[in-house]
Amino acid sequence: MEVILLEKMGKIGDVGDHVTVKAGYARNYLFPFSKAIRATKANIADFEVRREELMKAATEKMKGEEKRAAQLTGVMVTIEVNASDEGKLYGSVGTREIADAATAAGFEIDKSEVELPEGALQQVGQYDVTIMLSPEVSTEIKLAIVAIGTSPDSIIEADEDDSEEVPDSPEAD
Repeated sequence: MEVILLEKMGKIGDVGDHVTVKAGYARNYLFPFSKAIRATKANIADFEVRREELMKAATEKMKGEEKRAAQLTGVMVTIEVNASDEGKLYGSVGTREIADAATAAGFEIDKSEVELPEGALQQVGQYDVTIMLSPEVSTEIKLAIVAIGTSPDSIIEADEDDSEEVPDSPEAD
């Protein structure tokens, strides 16, 4: 299906691009969220009239995302969870928990913006979590997962101690 993109869509294209996508993707995602319109003669003419307005809106959105990324850079978020003595969590910490903790700390993050390429986190520790605000704008925040009753400082100190002691191999024991 031939569509005209109304906003930048990652690997698909930029504002105003005529692209071919699968019909289901267009009907179920692009059209309902006003990210694209069908490429008919009438819509192409209408788009050309609105091109300046849409390009300006895309630029403003990009500036807002860059400003938001600057605010999030270096933010430290702490999540307290139930954990065993070995540091294994009873459950896991996923995108929803990270987004909720950041929002509670005063930084508005949606769970769809949190990137966890290796899946949910299941160990106590400190992590760098990527926040994808758009295909072009991303930033990292620091996440400390601590057991209930311990302080985030103890996790940071433990991570520093672990980095100094590197065993030769797991079979050495």
